Amino acid sequence: MAKILITGGAGFIGSNLVRKLVADKNNIVLNLDKITYAGNLLSLKDIEKEQNYIFYKNDICDAEAVGKIIFEFKPDAIMHLAAESHVDRSIDGPWQFIETNIIGTYNLLQAALNYFKTLGKESQNKFRFLHISTDEVFGSLENEGYFTEQTAYDPSSPYSASKASSDHLVRAWYRTFGLPTIITNCSNNYGPYQFPEKLIPVVILKALKEESIPIYGDGKNIRDWLFVEDHADALIKVIFNGQPGETYNVGGNNEKTNLELVTLICKIIDELKPRENGKSHIELITFVKDRPGHDRRYAIDASKIKRELGFSPNFSFEVGIEKTVKWYLNNLEWCNAVLENKYTLERLGHI
Repeated sequence: MAKILITGGAGFIGSNLVRKLVADKNNIVLNLDKITYAGNLLSLKDIEKEQNYIFYKNDICDAEAVGKIIFEFKPDAIMHLAAESHVDRSIDGPWQFIETNIIGTYNLLQAALNYFKTLGKESQNKFRFLHISTDEVFGSLENEGYFTEQTAYDPSSPYSASKASSDHLVRAWYRTFGLPTIITNCSNNYGPYQFPEKLIPVVILKALKEESIPIYGDGKNIRDWLFVEDHADALIKVIFNGQPGETYNVGGNNEKTNLELVTLICKIIDELKPRENGKSHIELITFVKDRPGHDRRYAIDASKIKRELGFSPNFSFEVGIEKTVKWYLNNLEWCNAVLENKYTLERLGHI
């Protein structure tokens, strides 16, 4: 049996990861989540009664509580996903990102180290601390090239700067204290259970409401898209087979401009839920003032994780995006429940 503690397991990526790990009865999963606006236990309702699943509502910024939970649960591995993650929100309110992403990560690292020191040699050799990060720490790419594990950090937003800081802390706890840490840097995730503030669910819900679909700037900013179930599979490979001190980039090999992406989503919705006036949802696209510090292009070289751990995405972008759109269309009650009194699809991070 593997005892795995996951922080942020009620969030988008976390809930998809928890669901996969709990499905394997060889795992016992403890989900530690503060339940912020973006985390919701509705995303885990289908597994909440499973015998190998435990949920604790706690904040990683509460150092005493984090330490107590780790020592009581005695995990074989910690997978750290808890984070503030929306760039626009980081522009409006940077402090929450500093507190959660930096101080919270410090608390978790220190508690994990204190626990690690109490383990016997065999258990220490088995223990892993996986920190899940983002490709945004690398800054912006030009038209050519890819982010590799050796790319220098050059964050542009308060969000990416806070994640870069937490990455550096994780490496320091490995190099200085010997805590067996691993870092993954992933490209943009998409799929079911994503809180509707990010681009793809916003586009879907705006289209259904017959509202203007905003695209920042000229719409030519490029992102590499990774289906969330593929990301969860990659994280599971890393936690069980990755090497301490290593970093693994996880990408989907699906570069799309924002305009290409939004246009494709509109076409899928045209087929699945046509407008009453017979027009395409594409006509709802509206170009708005660009986000401050908006990185032009992200693209990941994921050859290392394929070469060393045998991971490759299972979902093509065409299959993944259609599956995603269908999920939102079929789960509007979930969307309404998680949005209630929290967010109304308005623009954030506008200066």
